[in-house]
Amino acid sequence: MAQETPKDNAGFTLPAPASTPASTPADASASAPVTPATTASVDAPATLDPASATDTSARDTLIGGAVLLVLFIAFFFAKNAYANGLVAKRLPPNKANASGWWLFIFLASLATAVVLAAVNAHKFLAPLFMGPLLLVGLVALVLTFTSSRN
Repeated sequence: MAQETPKDNAGFTLPAPASTPASTPADASASAPVTPATTASVDAPATLDPASATDTSARDTLIGGAVLLVLFIAFFFAKNAYANGLVAKRLPPNKANASGWWLFIFLASLATAVVLAAVNAHKFLAPLFMGPLLLVGLVALVLTFTSSRN
């Protein structure tokens, strides 16, 4: 009967356990015993990056998208309230509207960054995702208050 090689969850073949010949106590001090940490370092190239190993489920993505949609609707109402408040302070409506849209863009980029980090932190907290989102948010925040000046 053939003996099967054990496999881990990812389908990779695990290394065979190291067998050492019977040794005397003097030999045991000369050679270090084989430990799982020693065999794990040999298999290091076969392991995957933790960011690519964790995948986002469709359920998490759907929940994150629904949360973003609800937040965008709330931010739209906040944009209108902010613009109306600026018009009440005697700011021209076109400047107030522009400032409201910059506020919306700031809030939307900040919410998108937070939701992406909550959905899959290993994947979406990378500078490739967060850098542009936070840069757009910072620019929009500055433009929100500079476009509302007289």
